[in-house]
Amino acid sequence: MHPRLHQARFSVAAGRSQDFPADEGREVAFAGRSNVGKSSALNALLNRRKLARTSSTPGRTQQIIFYALGDDELRLVDLPGYGYAKVPHRVKAQWGQLIESYLMNRSSLAGLVLIMDARRPLQDFDQQMLEWADYFELPLYVLLTKADKLKANEARSTRDFVRAELASRFPDMGAQLFSATKGTGIEEARQRLTGWLGIEEPGGKREGPE
Repeated sequence: MHPRLHQARFSVAAGRSQDFPADEGREVAFAGRSNVGKSSALNALLNRRKLARTSSTPGRTQQIIFYALGDDELRLVDLPGYGYAKVPHRVKAQWGQLIESYLMNRSSLAGLVLIMDARRPLQDFDQQMLEWADYFELPLYVLLTKADKLKANEARSTRDFVRAELASRFPDMGAQLFSATKGTGIEEARQRLTGWLGIEEPGGKREGPE
């Protein structure tokens, strides 16, 4: 694991675009429907137990959370969970507007990690995020979480199905099975993050934004 990932710290919780940190350096955003294991995935990737807060009430977080990796030049961004049925429509609309404003205007955004429950991939919100990623030409990586809750052949079939569905729209896309509890796919996802962020493995020639 690259030490910069382990240095992650809370930076900003932004409920409005004017509260976003300075648009410089590089950052990678994480998106997913409520209750797909996004916070657990972030904690697993960063090898931190409670940095990204999980909630017993899905859909509770209404802000975009920025985590700095050692300094403010490199960041991971936790977009609000979306799609929880008990959240009022007005609040859902606000979340959608905030996410769209973020995706539209952040020049430092180097890639989007879309997290889907491996048991229920490509739901409505997933499709909306895919449309945004396509429109804004964002590099895309899909994590199929909770893969440990499927039999091995079912999990592989789901992964292959998602890859096939998205291959024509996102030719450079990666999609992999992931389990925060079992450790499945963590190292592969870390490699994608460090590549997008432009940081080398220890002993490499350079680190940080170009």
